Amino acid sequence: MLKDRFLLNGKVAVITGASKGIGEAMAEIMAEAGAKVVVSSRKQEAVDEVANALKAKGYEAIGVACNVGDAAQRQQLIEKTMEAFGGIDILVNNAATNPVFGPVVNTDSAAFDKIMDINVKAPFELGKMVLPIMQQRGGGSIINISSIGGLTPEPGLGIYSVSKSALIMLTKVMAKEWGRAGVRANVICPGLIQTKFSEALWKNEEMLSKSIKHLPIQRIGQPEDLAGIALYLASEAGAYTTGAVFSVDGGYVC
Repeated sequence: MLKDRFLLNGKVAVITGASKGIGEAMAEIMAEAGAKVVVSSRKQEAVDEVANALKAKGYEAIGVACNVGDAAQRQQLIEKTMEAFGGIDILVNNAATNPVFGPVVNTDSAAFDKIMDINVKAPFELGKMVLPIMQQRGGGSIINISSIGGLTPEPGLGIYSVSKSALIMLTKVMAKEWGRAGVRANVICPGLIQTKFSEALWKNEEMLSKSIKHLPIQRIGQPEDLAGIALYLASEAGAYTTGAVFSVDGGYVC
């Protein structure tokens, strides 16, 4: 049946930045679809809270704290996942950072390096780590979370936009090089979504009003608006989809 193609029974999904917002919404829908979910973010207490909420609903989940900018913690994330579930079929690189807001000329080298380490290098390294695991299991799906800022520069988010553009190209390279190993790689570009990460944008009433005026769908997005496309890309429903860029932005860049 058609619905069976969206099921993730027997699959293991690792989701970074999953203690809230977009990552949490993706963790919940994948768990509901039958996946064993590894909820990851920087703080153990936060990931345990989400994992316990999923387990209370009858789903399989664990929380593993990981600062994806730290190589040792990335290794620990993969090792703890393997210990708990014996494999990895889905990797969602959702964790991101943007420590500066303003003209690009005001971004110092330390901030530049941090943005690139978290937003580009970490997905690169985690992707390389899961590749042989996925290949051994017959394939897998890597879902990178970019931004519409990776498609067109966003005011005040200069280097963040650069990093998200790089992530789009990294995804396409993964798709080209890893397809023969059975590993698909796709990228989602959210627009303005109501999360803590973006609250500097949507809490400003004037800025929010201006943003909504440019949207064919006249509202700010919610984390759940990203969950469906992630499930499609993780499941057999998306088996012939790789190297694709999906804008989920209420029509902002159309």
